[in-house]
Amino acid sequence: MLVSSTPYRTIWPHGDLVRIIDQRRLPWSFELLDLHNVAEVAHAIRDMAVRGAGLIGATAGYGMALAAREAATPEALADFAAELVATRPTAVNLSWAVQRQLHAIQMGGFEHRVEIARLEAEKIADEDAAACAAIGQHGFRLIQEIAERKPGQVVNVLTHCNAGWLAFVDHGSATSPIYAAHAADIPIHVWVDETRPRNQGARLTAWELGQQGVPHTVVADNTGGHLMQHGLVDLVITGADRVTRCGDVANKIGTYLKALAARDNAIPFYVALPSSTFDWTLRDGVREIPIEQRGADEVTHLEGVDEQGQVQTLRIVSAGSPAANYGFDVTPARLITGLITERGVCAANEAAISAMHPR
Repeated sequence: MLVSSTPYRTIWPHGDLVRIIDQRRLPWSFELLDLHNVAEVAHAIRDMAVRGAGLIGATAGYGMALAAREAATPEALADFAAELVATRPTAVNLSWAVQRQLHAIQMGGFEHRVEIARLEAEKIADEDAAACAAIGQHGFRLIQEIAERKPGQVVNVLTHCNAGWLAFVDHGSATSPIYAAHAADIPIHVWVDETRPRNQGARLTAWELGQQGVPHTVVADNTGGHLMQHGLVDLVITGADRVTRCGDVANKIGTYLKALAARDNAIPFYVALPSSTFDWTLRDGVREIPIEQRGADEVTHLEGVDEQGQVQTLRIVSAGSPAANYGFDVTPARLITGLITERGVCAANEAAISAMHPR
């Protein structure tokens, strides 16, 4: 995707290092960050310099390539793998990528680990980008159908958090159909949830939509229901951090409330994800998906720029008030119109998912 008209991926190898877009600096500044070792990769994932299911998985893949250089023994490699997996418990792409690397090294032989892990990291990244491009084409048809039902009018899409190219290697999941529709000259507008407490919608989704020239409006998280009641939303598309084999979806906190509002207003609610985001071991998302609890400071403080352009962090909560910070919630499959994957669109139930994604 484009940054100031220059195409970028969100992560790529740079010599023996790994280079990423430091998302902690956006939208105030566009900065690149080099990761030299496993410890730096783990910190980048934990501190959300990289974020989003697909990109976390790709970063873990490249992290294992660095681990292969650092580890002198299989035991040391396993320790590095455990360090990476522990950084973010909800996004299943993380453990998926680490296990994929460990399996590849086991099959190819530990003595060849550096080259094996390098090639596997590149495959993981390329597959993520290709999957998101395919998601865009499948989801494009949903937007196209709406545009045909209201010729000459704008198609309004509401999204939550960031499931754009910044959350993946390229294209994004929820945004990929939007970018495809925009490229096809379908008049489209995106309602962008700010997505507290980290404001990934306001800071990241809005920024990347602006870079691609897609019309959009940032709204407070609680505005979605009002927009739906007044006919200002044609469909909702979100991403996912983990999806069970039965179609329950873990995504950024607040997604469940959007699904409830969409159901009450008969608005299609779709979830876009590559197949690497399925957790085939789980059935009941509400009871089985681990929900990350992050630091209270993300709730009690807010970052922005002042009139002089300086980044400032301000406390917005009474000093005596504690805060809880649940990073994700689970939307039950019954509230989801369909899942958009690289293989097509299917219903959010075990039979449909298994038919489209036979194991």
